[in-house]
Amino acid sequence: MKITSVAMNLSAVSKQQYPTQNWPEIALAGRSNVGKSSLINTLIQRKNLARTSQTPGKTQTLNFYEINQAFNLVDVPGYGYAKVSQKRRAAFGQMIEEYLTTRQPLQGVLILVDGRHQPTADDVSMYQFVHYYHLPTLVVATKMDKVKKNRWQQTQQVIEQTLTLSPVDQFQFFSAVTKLGRAEVWQWIEQQIHLN
Repeated sequence: MKITSVAMNLSAVSKQQYPTQNWPEIALAGRSNVGKSSLINTLIQRKNLARTSQTPGKTQTLNFYEINQAFNLVDVPGYGYAKVSQKRRAAFGQMIEEYLTTRQPLQGVLILVDGRHQPTADDVSMYQFVHYYHLPTLVVATKMDKVKKNRWQQTQQVIEQTLTLSPVDQFQFFSAVTKLGRAEVWQWIEQQIHLN
């Protein structure tokens, strides 16, 4: 994917605020601090368009990134962060659910899981939710530069078994540090949005 233009299109908390161009969209979902912003920045080869933070729970809106004036990458608020109040978490849940279940241009979802750990109950719930709605899914194991090479096969097995990954969905290792998986993630996105 050759990136010719990138813009932070808008932030939304409800469908009244979604972009109106109806370009294809790919959502990125994952726990707080799993590396969604780093993945977006790596994909688009910009250092700080998507703000990375040491503080989990920073993304509190649906953030639409306009790529090549042709499609959007949508950063979804991170889930599973304990310091966010119960009420706030419920509001995030509603916002994410409304987007995933009503958004017509949505063509697929990247679910990011931390490659260093077994997926959490929240990861399993998110995967089951997305799978229930038949949204094409790529599970991306992030931070793989911090996992020894000889453990990668075991890492993939643990993630696939914990999520009960469906044969129709795909899996990819990724590292924002080494750029591992960048081309493969783009390839999957291009297949979903039918730009190739």
